[in-house]
Amino acid sequence: MRFKGQTVVVTGAGNGIGREIALAFGREGAQVVLAGRSGGRLAEVASELRALGAEPLAVATDVTVERQVRDMVAAALGQFGEVDALVNNAGIAGPTKLARDVTAEEWAETLATNLSGAFYCARQVAGPMMARKRGAIVNISSVAGRIGYPLRTPYAASKWGLIGLSHSLAAELGPYGIRVNAVLPGVVAGERIDQAIAAHAAAEDEAVDNVRARFVKDIPLGRMPTEAEVAETVLFLASDAASGMTGQAVTVCGGFRMQ
Repeated sequence: MRFKGQTVVVTGAGNGIGREIALAFGREGAQVVLAGRSGGRLAEVASELRALGAEPLAVATDVTVERQVRDMVAAALGQFGEVDALVNNAGIAGPTKLARDVTAEEWAETLATNLSGAFYCARQVAGPMMARKRGAIVNISSVAGRIGYPLRTPYAASKWGLIGLSHSLAAELGPYGIRVNAVLPGVVAGERIDQAIAAHAAAEDEAVDNVRARFVKDIPLGRMPTEAEVAETVLFLASDAASGMTGQAVTVCGGFRMQ
């Protein structure tokens, strides 16, 4: 029960990696604040958390709207009194096409969700954390934040930006005892990568099975990491076991490198 009595905010908590992170914190005793656009999905995860004996709070939130982020954090503080950790997981895949074909709207939406949303959330929890002189923020970036990623330029740019945001916040907030780190998942097994593979197959006019095989071929472990493995890394970085770590970008990808 590494987080017993602690309050953790998880954005994008309605499905995929976010859901797994929220449940992992719940199993470790945390009071989990679930944020996401779909109230129905958040309600399902909240029900799962209650079955674990956890005390969740679900707040429908569009992280691209700063007012909604402010209201979500206020609700968390109102119910639990504090925020011990924030996991910025909310994100979208963005378009799969050549950069020259990406529309201004697609670019703006991807950056607003993946990067600005994390900034808004971090800004809202920073004040309460600074007052207490403790806290942890974990930003979910991607291996796409360290490589060139053809056909996914807006997504890659947003994930590179998240790493820069993490380093900068770590430098600013470190004197207040607040740690900020990034987790960089690679090709993670689940619905999200299935959608990405299908999009690549369509854009490249290639069979889905061939694209999947190409992705796995580039993973030295020979398999896709799981959502649970990503969640465990997030919990480690948010825990006292990582008390000496800040400004780090930790990759969970099985050694994946895009060719």
